[in-house]
Amino acid sequence: MRHIISVLVENEAGVLSRVAGLFSARGFNVESLTVAPVGTGETSRITLVTAGDGPIIEQILKQLNKLVPVIQVTDLSDSPHVGRELLLVKVLTEAGHPERGGRQEVLNIVQIFQARVVDATPGSLIIEVTGSADKLDACLALLEPYGVADMVRTGQVALARGSRK
Repeated sequence: MRHIISVLVENEAGVLSRVAGLFSARGFNVESLTVAPVGTGETSRITLVTAGDGPIIEQILKQLNKLVPVIQVTDLSDSPHVGRELLLVKVLTEAGHPERGGRQEVLNIVQIFQARVVDATPGSLIIEVTGSADKLDACLALLEPYGVADMVRTGQVALARGSRK
Protein backbone atom coordinates (compact mmCIF):
# COMPACT_ATOMS: atom_id res chain seq x y z
CA MET A 1 0.00 0.00 0.00
CA ARG A 2 1.19 3.52 -0.81
CA HIS A 3 1.75 5.84 2.13
CA ILE A 4 2.09 9.61 2.09
CA ILE A 5 4.31 10.73 4.95
CA SER A 6 4.64 14.38 5.96
CA VAL A 7 7.77 15.26 7.92
CA LEU A 8 8.21 18.69 9.48
CA VAL A 9 11.92 19.35 10.07
CA GLU A 10 14.23 22.15 11.14
CA ASN A 11 15.48 23.93 8.02
CA GLU A 12 19.19 23.22 8.26
CA ALA A 13 21.89 21.75 6.06
CA GLY A 14 22.00 17.97 5.82
CA VAL A 15 18.45 17.21 6.98
CA LEU A 16 17.29 15.89 3.61
CA SER A 17 20.43 13.78 3.39
CA ARG A 18 19.69 12.22 6.79
CA VAL A 19 16.12 11.40 5.83
CA ALA A 20 17.17 9.92 2.48
CA GLY A 21 19.99 8.02 4.21
CA LEU A 22 17.51 6.48 6.63
CA PHE A 23 15.55 5.04 3.69
CA SER A 24 18.55 3.81 1.72
CA ALA A 25 20.26 2.24 4.75
CA ARG A 26 17.21 0.12 5.48
CA GLY A 27 16.39 -0.71 1.87
CA PHE A 28 13.12 1.24 1.81
CA ASN A 29 12.08 2.70 -1.54
CA VAL A 30 10.96 6.30 -1.95
CA GLU A 31 8.50 6.73 -4.83
CA SER A 32 8.52 10.53 -4.64
CA LEU A 33 10.06 13.19 -2.45
CA THR A 34 9.37 16.91 -2.23
CA VAL A 35 10.75 19.46 0.20
CA ALA A 36 10.34 23.20 0.68
CA PRO A 37 10.60 25.79 3.44
CA VAL A 38 7.45 26.51 5.44
CA GLY A 39 6.39 29.92 6.76
CA THR A 40 9.35 32.04 7.84
CA GLY A 41 11.83 29.44 6.59
CA GLU A 42 12.91 28.10 9.99
CA THR A 43 11.23 24.79 9.18
CA SER A 44 10.74 22.72 6.04
CA ARG A 45 8.14 20.14 5.11
CA ILE A 46 9.26 16.94 3.46
CA THR A 47 6.48 14.99 1.76
CA LEU A 48 7.45 11.51 0.71
CA VAL A 49 5.54 8.65 -0.84
CA THR A 50 6.61 5.11 -0.10
CA ALA A 51 5.07 1.66 -0.22
CA GLY A 52 4.93 -1.00 2.44
CA ASP A 53 2.78 -2.99 4.79
CA GLY A 54 1.91 -2.01 8.36
CA PRO A 55 5.12 -3.15 10.11
CA ILE A 56 7.40 -1.53 7.51
CA ILE A 57 5.58 1.81 7.68
CA GLU A 58 5.57 1.67 11.48
CA GLN A 59 9.35 1.13 11.40
CA ILE A 60 9.81 4.05 8.99
CA LEU A 61 7.76 6.36 11.23
CA LYS A 62 9.71 5.33 14.35
CA GLN A 63 13.06 5.84 12.62
CA LEU A 64 12.02 9.26 11.28
CA ASN A 65 10.90 10.36 14.74
CA LYS A 66 14.37 9.48 16.12
CA LEU A 67 16.17 11.91 13.82
CA VAL A 68 17.22 15.03 15.74
CA PRO A 69 16.08 17.74 13.29
CA VAL A 70 12.61 16.13 12.91
CA ILE A 71 9.81 18.05 14.61
CA GLN A 72 6.75 16.04 13.54
CA VAL A 73 6.00 12.95 11.43
CA THR A 74 2.50 12.24 10.11
CA ASP A 75 1.25 9.38 7.94
CA LEU A 76 -1.49 11.08 5.92
CA SER A 77 -2.62 7.94 4.09
CA ASP A 78 -5.36 6.88 6.50
CA SER A 79 -6.68 10.33 7.36
CA PRO A 80 -8.47 12.99 5.33
CA HIS A 81 -5.92 14.97 3.34
CA VAL A 82 -5.49 16.99 0.19
CA GLY A 83 -2.72 15.86 -2.16
CA ARG A 84 -1.54 17.27 -5.46
CA GLU A 85 1.15 16.78 -8.08
CA LEU A 86 2.32 19.11 -10.83
CA LEU A 87 3.07 18.16 -14.44
CA LEU A 88 4.70 20.44 -17.00
CA VAL A 89 4.49 18.95 -20.48
CA LYS A 90 5.73 20.37 -23.79
CA VAL A 91 3.48 19.31 -26.66
CA LEU A 92 4.46 19.82 -30.28
CA THR A 93 1.83 21.58 -32.38
CA GLU A 94 1.10 21.85 -36.08
CA ALA A 95 3.26 24.90 -36.88
CA GLY A 96 6.38 22.97 -36.01
CA HIS A 97 5.03 19.53 -36.90
CA PRO A 98 2.14 19.58 -39.37
CA GLU A 99 2.00 15.77 -39.43
CA ARG A 100 0.89 15.83 -35.78
CA GLY A 101 -1.64 18.64 -36.16
CA GLY A 102 -4.20 19.35 -33.52
CA ARG A 103 -3.28 22.60 -31.78
CA GLN A 104 -6.97 23.23 -31.15
CA GLU A 105 -7.47 19.63 -30.01
CA VAL A 106 -4.59 20.04 -27.52
CA LEU A 107 -6.22 23.24 -26.23
CA ASN A 108 -9.48 21.31 -25.80
CA ILE A 109 -7.68 18.70 -23.69
CA VAL A 110 -6.15 21.50 -21.61
CA GLN A 111 -9.65 22.84 -20.95
CA ILE A 112 -11.11 19.43 -20.07
CA PHE A 113 -8.42 18.84 -17.42
CA GLN A 114 -8.63 22.41 -16.06
CA ALA A 115 -4.97 22.78 -16.96
CA ARG A 116 -3.39 25.90 -18.38
CA VAL A 117 -0.96 26.87 -21.10
CA VAL A 118 2.07 28.55 -19.49
CA ASP A 119 4.14 29.03 -22.67
CA ALA A 120 3.33 29.07 -26.36
CA THR A 121 5.48 29.17 -29.48
CA PRO A 122 4.46 28.53 -33.08
CA GLY A 123 5.61 24.92 -32.77
CA SER A 124 4.83 23.98 -29.17
CA LEU A 125 2.78 24.55 -26.04
CA ILE A 126 3.93 24.05 -22.46
CA ILE A 127 1.01 22.92 -20.33
CA GLU A 128 0.73 22.95 -16.54
CA VAL A 129 -1.52 20.31 -15.00
CA THR A 130 -2.12 19.92 -11.26
CA GLY A 131 -4.09 17.27 -9.43
CA SER A 132 -3.98 13.64 -8.45
CA ALA A 133 -1.53 11.21 -10.04
CA ASP A 134 -4.46 9.59 -11.89
CA LYS A 135 -5.51 12.94 -13.37
CA LEU A 136 -1.97 13.68 -14.56
CA ASP A 137 -1.63 10.20 -16.06
CA ALA A 138 -4.95 10.55 -17.92
CA CYS A 139 -4.06 13.97 -19.29
CA LEU A 140 -0.63 12.80 -20.41
CA ALA A 141 -2.15 9.76 -22.15
CA LEU A 142 -4.43 12.06 -24.19
CA LEU A 143 -1.58 14.44 -25.05
CA GLU A 144 0.95 11.79 -26.15
CA PRO A 145 -0.53 11.26 -29.64
CA TYR A 146 0.07 14.95 -30.41
CA GLY A 147 3.80 14.69 -29.70
CA VAL A 148 5.17 15.10 -26.19
CA ALA A 149 8.61 16.66 -26.65
CA ASP A 150 9.49 16.87 -22.96
CA MET A 151 7.93 16.68 -19.53
CA VAL A 152 8.72 17.04 -15.85
CA ARG A 153 6.63 15.97 -12.89
CA THR A 154 6.85 16.76 -9.20
CA GLY A 155 6.28 14.33 -6.43
CA GLN A 156 3.14 14.55 -4.38
CA VAL A 157 2.62 17.27 -1.79
CA ALA A 158 -0.10 16.85 0.80
CA LEU A 159 -1.63 18.42 3.89
CA ALA A 160 -4.06 17.03 6.47
CA ARG A 161 -7.61 18.37 6.13
CA GLY A 162 -9.36 20.30 8.86
CA SER A 163 -7.88 21.98 11.91
CA ARG A 164 -5.35 19.21 12.59
CA LYS A 165 -1.74 20.42 12.47
